[in-house]
Amino acid sequence: ADVAHSRYIRDAGLTARMTLVMFLLGALFVGLIITLMFIADGAGYAGAAPIIGLVGLGIAFYQWWSSDRVAMRAMRAREVTPEEAPELHGIIDRLCALADMPKPRVGVADMDLPNAFATGRSPNRSVVCVTTGIMRTLSAEELEAVLAHELSHVAHRDVLVMTVASSAGIVAGMLTRSAQYGTYGLSRSRDNNGAIPAYLVALLVSLVVYAVSFLLTRMLSRYRELCADRSGAYLTMKPAALASALQKISGEIAAIPQRDLRSSAAMNAFFIAPAVAGLSWKTITSTHPSLEQRLEQLARIQAELGRPIE
Repeated sequence: ADVAHSRYIRDAGLTARMTLVMFLLGALFVGLIITLMFIADGAGYAGAAPIIGLVGLGIAFYQWWSSDRVAMRAMRAREVTPEEAPELHGIIDRLCALADMPKPRVGVADMDLPNAFATGRSPNRSVVCVTTGIMRTLSAEELEAVLAHELSHVAHRDVLVMTVASSAGIVAGMLTRSAQYGTYGLSRSRDNNGAIPAYLVALLVSLVVYAVSFLLTRMLSRYRELCADRSGAYLTMKPAALASALQKISGEIAAIPQRDLRSSAAMNAFFIAPAVAGLSWKTITSTHPSLEQRLEQLARIQAELGRPIE
């Protein structure tokens, strides 16, 4: 029961971008392995690169398979039952019925940072998590708008793509370290000067892979957030509620000490709003579009629905 069958609007632009990102990252990974195979072969370690590559693929698979557990653990969140959080479950029940999609598991993270995220490898293996801070900050209507946004990520399966795509950087870093130790050990044991340039080539290729994967995931992340805003607003028919929620969340985040924001920074790509304060949102490294851009889009939807935002 993905977006093709749910009542969330389809987005050809998101599908095209997800396909392109996965294709390019796959091509980059293959190129990285082939390059390291040539380097390892020239240095006398012909069998090392395929093994490293298989380990890298294993890491990517693990991230895909256990993405929900990893994200929940990173946020120190716990799954809650309908008895423990009846209002939260009630909102998600209504939205899932409205969207005609399977209900995800529901989690709560005990932290002041007002935020929410969705993760999981498929609509049937997903979890939507909110912080205690966001439940205190938002009204029921605003919380519903935020949860509609998060469920859109599940329906569109962009959470899965982001999870796999983000593992490319981890694999590139691991390959770089492996190449470094392998060639360094070779140069020590054989006094082989050719190992040093081989390491530099491996380092350069891995850095390029990391940089490209970083930029690709950031570009996809910004687009998917606008797509989820749009899809959620059309599902609930209340874009003003999401606009209000985003303004409240951003205002609260701006007031939180930088030390506390940094502790949650690793999850920024999955949050409804990034845990950063200031103008860095507008840089190329941002995981999210600017607040102004998101509010403008919601205002256009509100006007289209015939109820201008006051």
